[in-house]
Amino acid sequence: MDKPILVARKVQMMFNSPDSSLEALAEASFEVRPNEFVCILGPSGCGKSTLLRILGGLVRPTGGAVLLDGEPLQGPQARIGFVAQHANLMPWRTALQNLALPLELQGTPRAVSEGKAQEMLDLVGLTGFANALPRELSGGMRQRVALARALIYDPDILLLDEPFGALDALTRERMSYELLRLWEMDRKTVVMVTHDIQEAVLLGDRVLTMSPRPGRIECALEIDLPRPRRQEDLYTARFIQLVHQLRDTLR
Repeated sequence: MDKPILVARKVQMMFNSPDSSLEALAEASFEVRPNEFVCILGPSGCGKSTLLRILGGLVRPTGGAVLLDGEPLQGPQARIGFVAQHANLMPWRTALQNLALPLELQGTPRAVSEGKAQEMLDLVGLTGFANALPRELSGGMRQRVALARALIYDPDILLLDEPFGALDALTRERMSYELLRLWEMDRKTVVMVTHDIQEAVLLGDRVLTMSPRPGRIECALEIDLPRPRRQEDLYTARFIQLVHQLRDTLR
């Protein structure tokens, strides 16, 4: 078996203020293998998003450590891409310009960065929307741009913090299958936070469930459904059994 690419080792997080303290995470531990798609489920407020930001090097834990290829993670890395629940696009920049921004910040020549940005727009099905401003795009389109922006510099690991949580049910379903299509093309290592049990079973190789705050990993369930996965898989006996098993765990 491959060595883990990402390890959370007894990660703790305490938020302190002059008036109070809040323990968000209590020794959360797990490993992620290369090219694995891991989903994290848990009740609201259990620390899922905090844990994901720690995995991305965006927040330093108050206890424990995160290892990237066996080395302590000290801060944000180009090898790790991050997609938040909201697209957070710059409203004055077009879809193409928003996509090209990470490469511009790395000093990539404009012609090269815009050429790569157009390739990514094509990849996520937004050919023809290069000059559209964020306000001219639907919620699903804006989230596609955000996903493409995280992928444009080809990170080894993609962290997704409920990327479809703000979308309506039908758009969310379409985006889940779009994410599956993109992942099957490249098989990047993905860790995704979601509230949706069916979404976790559809997408994941493994689903981790978290306890109420302070969050810790309570269960790791292997999803033994064959790939590639399609909409009809949602109605199979095994899919339904896995959904019920996860729901029982969360209860």
